[in-house]
Amino acid sequence: MKKHLIILLILILLNVNFISPALAADTVNGTQIFSVHCAGCHINGSNIIRRGKNLKMKALKKNNMDSIEAIASIVTNGKNNMSAYKDRLTEQQIQDVAAYVLEQAEKDWR
Repeated sequence: MKKHLIILLILILLNVNFISPALAADTVNGTQIFSVHCAGCHINGSNIIRRGKNLKMKALKKNNMDSIEAIASIVTNGKNNMSAYKDRLTEQQIQDVAAYVLEQAEKDWR
């Protein structure tokens, strides 16, 4: 146990990134993906199809969609009027756009 703790501390001191770069979300890429695939219905976090199902933090929380995992799931699989994107976007692209959506919701889409 002591050895594991020492190794962990050394890695922290060396600033080793535990998250694989391939798994880290890229909100800049997410911005581009959102612009191409999502903004048609969700411009500035709104929803032109169903008003209450927008991407504002209040609605995301109300609908239990206020995490990257939840947003990624709905982007992947779709739901009701929301199309599934699992055949159009890679897993990394879905993670990137989910991170972007959550980041924008936290900023109130400003």
